[in-house]
Amino acid sequence: MADVTVEQFAQVVGITVDRLIAQLDEAGLANRQAGDTITENEKGALLSHLRQRHGRGAEGKEPTRIVLQRKTMSEIKLSVERRGARTTTKTVSVEFRKRRTYVKRSVMTEGETQKRAEETVERERVLALEQAAQEETRLADERRQEEERQRHEAVEREAQEAEARERARAAEQQAREAPVIVPAPPPQPAAPEQRRPARRQKGDGAPAPGRQELHVATSKSGRRKRKPMARRVVVPISTRHGFAMPTAPIVREVAIPDRVTVAELAQRMSVKAAEVIKCLMNVGTMANINQIIDQETAAIVVEEMGHKARLLNDDALEADLVRTTSAGEAQADPRSPVVTIMGHVDHGKTSLLDYIRRTRVAAGEAGGITQHIGAYHVSTDKGSITFLDTPGHAAFTAMRARGAKVTDIVILVVAADDGVKTQTVEAIQHAKAAAVPILVAVTKIDKPEADPDRVKQELSVHGILPEEWGGEVLFTPVSAKSGEGIDALLEAILLQAEVMEITAVRDGPASGTVIEARLDKGRGPVATILVQSGTLRKGDVLLCGQEFGRIRAMLDENGRFIDEAGPSLPVEVLGLSNVPNAGDEAQVAPDERRAREIAQVRHSRQREGKLARQQAQKLGNVLSQMEEGKASAVNLLIKADVQGSAEALCDALTGLSTDEVRVDIIASGMGGITESDVNLAVTSRAAIIGFNVRADASARRRVEDTGIDLRYYSIIYDVIDDVKAVMSGLLAPEVKETIIGNAEVRDVFRSSRFGAIAGCIVTSGVVRRNSPIRVLRDNIVIFEGGLESLRRFRDDVAEVKSGTECGIGVKDYNDVKPGDQIEVFERVELARSL
Repeated sequence: MADVTVEQFAQVVGITVDRLIAQLDEAGLANRQAGDTITENEKGALLSHLRQRHGRGAEGKEPTRIVLQRKTMSEIKLSVERRGARTTTKTVSVEFRKRRTYVKRSVMTEGETQKRAEETVERERVLALEQAAQEETRLADERRQEEERQRHEAVEREAQEAEARERARAAEQQAREAPVIVPAPPPQPAAPEQRRPARRQKGDGAPAPGRQELHVATSKSGRRKRKPMARRVVVPISTRHGFAMPTAPIVREVAIPDRVTVAELAQRMSVKAAEVIKCLMNVGTMANINQIIDQETAAIVVEEMGHKARLLNDDALEADLVRTTSAGEAQADPRSPVVTIMGHVDHGKTSLLDYIRRTRVAAGEAGGITQHIGAYHVSTDKGSITFLDTPGHAAFTAMRARGAKVTDIVILVVAADDGVKTQTVEAIQHAKAAAVPILVAVTKIDKPEADPDRVKQELSVHGILPEEWGGEVLFTPVSAKSGEGIDALLEAILLQAEVMEITAVRDGPASGTVIEARLDKGRGPVATILVQSGTLRKGDVLLCGQEFGRIRAMLDENGRFIDEAGPSLPVEVLGLSNVPNAGDEAQVAPDERRAREIAQVRHSRQREGKLARQQAQKLGNVLSQMEEGKASAVNLLIKADVQGSAEALCDALTGLSTDEVRVDIIASGMGGITESDVNLAVTSRAAIIGFNVRADASARRRVEDTGIDLRYYSIIYDVIDDVKAVMSGLLAPEVKETIIGNAEVRDVFRSSRFGAIAGCIVTSGVVRRNSPIRVLRDNIVIFEGGLESLRRFRDDVAEVKSGTECGIGVKDYNDVKPGDQIEVFERVELARSL
């Protein structure tokens, strides 16, 4: 056959051109068009490819695989419900297509066999994991159902007991008030002849005419006999109630918690809320029915109203938890020291820790600055050390204070080429406030401009004296680039820890501190916890501030799963009910019920305190607006990746507020930006700041619809600069007055059209027509206004320069006299900045 085009060959084969081109691509003949020619060799290559794909192989060989295709038709019946009519059935035709490939065992390669074995093992492993997860979920559901069933049974039992008591009381009350019924003596049996019915006279209760009576024979003993009814005799009793007016006031013992509302306090004393409010006014406190008052004020009100106050302590549950989980007389063993690296921004803190850990942590932080607290456990030849790397930027003051609170030793990092800076002094203050020993690491000594003596001199001003100067602080020059002095620094840390004799109890329930917390999209709330005593194990019930939960998994700083963690070890914990606050105390609870009770108490306490602060702020805002006028505000909604960054952003932006422009943080939190966040920003007219987080699809659509301002940041400097620029735009401009000319009045002329016209000579500057003026007499301002007319001879002019005579008409002022001075000025608005 001669060479033909692709289109002609497709017609000969009986398939479409697109399908033939796709088969040619699969056979290695790419980039073919419908008009290209196809040779005999290319046809042979296409035929070989199709045979190999269908299992035929080369020509003359038996097939190595067989592909079977099967198509069957079936019908199913579906029930269709129509509105207002009965249910009908509908028949639907369904086509089933099956394809099955059979391969000869002799041609199955060893690689395919191994691959199938690995796939089988992987499927079995995944199946085992799924079964374990299902079993764990089933057990948790059974435990929850058992707790719900017990709680419902207790509630029902209490309700039944209360109902039984109510019924007994009601029966007793009814028996006490009901009339006494005295039964009449039973009637004597009559003689047989007396049982015969006799005709009764009219009016004696005889039946009506035409009505017959039913007579029962005496021999029918099987019939049911009617019982004789007892005659009721009413005995009169007293109708007075059993209550009497109390002769003395009722004194109750009122339990008062730490915070209580006015309505709740009135309910505890069984009085009206108006009486409690009146008593509060008498003692000098103005409060409404829903306002929260403190325990001392409530106790004074209770005593003023004649009752006894019993003060309740909300910390009793927590004290009981501490007693329950205390290690008692357990033996304390030596533990690894917890070392916090502190210092000014960009002085080499993270790079120093990088060299010790042999990792690259600094490269992963946005802008090369640390914005989270990194907790790492490092094993050296001398021993194990736990490092906490804190940020050095001014906005992360709370994170540095938190790092100094949980540490044993502070390494103060100072760059040899930069010296002591603002955050260096702040780190010294935090370390001294926590009473933590300080070791100084002088970094960047490999630079030519390094001057360690300058660092010692500047630190001595703040009370940090080196040993060679007679002090107690050890100075170690180090270089994170070359590694010089690193070994000496580690030896100094371990020597200081040995002198301090750092110990902790390993056996018993664990306790520690939340270093950092965040909301992970796939794993939920994740908290970084530094264990300080005891051993934290997987499955323990952990209480962190207002949140609690059973630990589902624990990870070390390298992301490996672990089952337990001892003292001085930082771990990431999964399984909490919500994201805790950074700095909260973490404590293992004996059971989930106790943890839930304590968490609820803390949550209610925090909520009441928040409401009290909001009410005080509202009153303060009203008073300040009445006195100073309403100030401009920049409303912001902040979402960050971790709790520490959100806290640092809120503190830094709130600190930018002034008397004229303030920053209001509408809400702050962790995790991605959702549609509800956008709705809240629209309602409060706030801008949204996303710090290392992004908005989901629904939130982005909502942002496009509403036009709300949404900005993403990864460096805190940029956030502060942008917000500061916005606040500067809201500042009222500064008005500056500049005197541009002075004129002296020589004579005054009267005009029927303009009134008094001052004949003047310009002594300095220039006089312009539309500029404001002041009239001075004996250097005292007697009038301030504008020019009505400015003429030279008979011509109107726009301006008159110095040394020239002119006529000036002052608008709305006719008391100009010779000798007065006319001062011409202009007002210029200057933009202000923070």
